[in-house]
Amino acid sequence: MVKKLASLMIHDKGVFILQNYMSALFAHIAPLALNASIVFEQDYYGVEGDSASCAELYVLLSSLSGLPLKQGIAVTGAVNQHGEVLPVGGINEKIEGYFRVCETAGLDGSQGVLIPHRNRRHLMLEHKVIEAVAKGLFHIYTAEHTSEGIELLTGFSVGTANGTGNYPYDSVLGHAQKTLLAYRRACQVMEHPKEGRKHLR
Repeated sequence: MVKKLASLMIHDKGVFILQNYMSALFAHIAPLALNASIVFEQDYYGVEGDSASCAELYVLLSSLSGLPLKQGIAVTGAVNQHGEVLPVGGINEKIEGYFRVCETAGLDGSQGVLIPHRNRRHLMLEHKVIEAVAKGLFHIYTAEHTSEGIELLTGFSVGTANGTGNYPYDSVLGHAQKTLLAYRRACQVMEHPKEGRKHLR
């Protein structure tokens, strides 16, 4: 019971960090008064939050932007309030475990893992993983910032805000901004229905 409560506290901490980072990205565009639910399918152990926070961020950005994530790449990594990717424990076991799953399903060159850049020096992988990487059948990507991860997983530029605080239209954050602006307009119409009808004419 104590271990379960500790896991929940760590996960809550990770969610608070995500909320702060998301606010830094979008609070100037629209109020972020929303709840997000994330489910890790076929997970039979506790998700403590820190090592899952990068994956959670990418899922949230994917949902907001409407851009799908590459499903063959597993993600691990913690994130801080500035979007920097932090190292995690058990990196070799995580890579080798996912490699075995991909090997069983059949390596096709699209699978791989995305890990924190600072975990590179901790890598001591089995020879068959190293051989698969050398042959281009499996990939190990690293990221120092979450922007690198979301670009890898979506194939789109993350986008940088201009002087007016707007992101490029054809970027991950630009697509997310479009969703949030639509949400903001819907909120305004609900608060002031008569004015909203005028704008719609």
